[in-house]
Amino acid sequence: MGLNATLYTAGRSLELFTAGIQVAGQNVANANTPGYVRENLNISTNLPYESGGMIFGTGAQENGIRQQLDYHLEQQIHQANADVYGSEARNQAYAEVQLILSELTSGDLSSLMNEFTGAISEVVNQPELIPNRQVVLQQGAQLAEAIQTMREQIDRSRVSENVKVEGLVEEVNELVDEIAKLNTQIVRLEAGGLHRSQAGGLRSLRLEALNRLSQIMPIQTQEKDNGIIDVTIGSNNLVVNSHAQHLEVFHVADRNIPVSNYRFSDTKALFTTTDGEIGGAIEARDGILGTFSDQLETYTQALIEQVNRIHASGEGVIGYESITATNGMDDTSVALNQAGLMFNPDHGGFEIKVYDRATDTTTTSYIQIDLDGLGGNDTSLDDLQASLDAIDHLSASIDQQGRLSINADNGYEIKFHNDTSGTLAALGINTFFQGVNSLGIAVNETLNSDPRLFAAGLGEGPGDNRNALELANFVELPSEKLKGVSLDDFYTNVASQIANSANAESALSVGFNAYKDSLNGLRLQNSGVSLDEEAIHILELQQGFAAAARIVSTV
Repeated sequence: MGLNATLYTAGRSLELFTAGIQVAGQNVANANTPGYVRENLNISTNLPYESGGMIFGTGAQENGIRQQLDYHLEQQIHQANADVYGSEARNQAYAEVQLILSELTSGDLSSLMNEFTGAISEVVNQPELIPNRQVVLQQGAQLAEAIQTMREQIDRSRVSENVKVEGLVEEVNELVDEIAKLNTQIVRLEAGGLHRSQAGGLRSLRLEALNRLSQIMPIQTQEKDNGIIDVTIGSNNLVVNSHAQHLEVFHVADRNIPVSNYRFSDTKALFTTTDGEIGGAIEARDGILGTFSDQLETYTQALIEQVNRIHASGEGVIGYESITATNGMDDTSVALNQAGLMFNPDHGGFEIKVYDRATDTTTTSYIQIDLDGLGGNDTSLDDLQASLDAIDHLSASIDQQGRLSINADNGYEIKFHNDTSGTLAALGINTFFQGVNSLGIAVNETLNSDPRLFAAGLGEGPGDNRNALELANFVELPSEKLKGVSLDDFYTNVASQIANSANAESALSVGFNAYKDSLNGLRLQNSGVSLDEEAIHILELQQGFAAAARIVSTV
């Protein structure tokens, strides 16, 4: 029994050392494989036996090949991945916004605004010079074009982020399918945990898929005793056993562009997250870029309202022979402040002047705009048309687009003055800008066709600059649309807010990356392959194998 036992022990030792060399060789072969986890051959002492009053050992036995993996550390890395990739996506969005703003360059919006108001100031100094009025129109056109360009750039960036989100969702669906498939393969190969070894190669592939998935979205994982890993995000399952739940798309219109939103395919619950690459892209699309789009829209509408309210109450060197509102309405019978105009007119009125060229006389009529909400007789566009049509030498009509048109008889001109209601500006009559948003803002085509219509005065001839004086200061006037803040201050606040948010996000990103790098360093120490250590281990196994072989040859 003694020699047989010795041969058995030595033979088992040869098998163990051979297995150890195979495991070490696997580690060496995958030293540079991304996501590979070092494998260890676990061994333990065999049960002893008694013979002749003595207890002899029977060598060692293998307890399986298992990965050297800290599961808790992996979960921390997954969370760190989501933080880092989400922050990087937001950082990129802030960089795009700052590039669109182009502050501190000659083409930024604040510089163009200064050039516009500067051109108006030249009209204040020399209102009788028509070229000065032409410069105002040119500078106004450049300002409007810059706003349009900014909005188009924002929309393009949002479309780009949307495409990125769509690509990430496709990748998510592929990854959860891969993880579910690997779950099945791992359970089958490991016999549901009955085998003491782990399917290291398959587990490394699954771990790599989980790592990439955690970069895209904030996931939570739970490993079961049979080797399966379930994956969840929030309260929704992505992978359960071998079943994967996908994200499915539905499209909505948001701020003038179509965007892709998502829900879970099984539960139909709405998918929302602000973390991970996909959460950062959604936040960039809807939050950062979307908010900037809203701010630009608010700024543009306030600009149009401020300038047009002032301009509509003034007069040019000549009057209009005919004029059509640039803004229409669907229902011309409702009160003007309920008609869905860009901004609501107020209770008040305006003066309309009919100038007779033949006699060089002007007849002024006051048009009451009743919007006090009393008596059920608030002024509608139909009412306004009737009032204007009743004035001598004028005719008024409403076209199919709900726009008011006013025409003077031959030899007569139309001028406007002192609109306390804002009706003219709301309708787009005698205004500087046309359009109602950042995509449509432009200098009124009527002014472009004849710069003499630029309303620099209040009716005292070519040298009258009183309306231009007020126009020159419009950027400093408090705006109701901006909650009492001036256009100048609003723009400054937006630019400052974006810069501060970008700096804060950049600081967060640095912290997130440092934390992730430290976790990856720990993972490398714990689960990575050191070629030096493996070489030493192989030498030890070789020496052990040689010693066991000598025992066999000796016996």
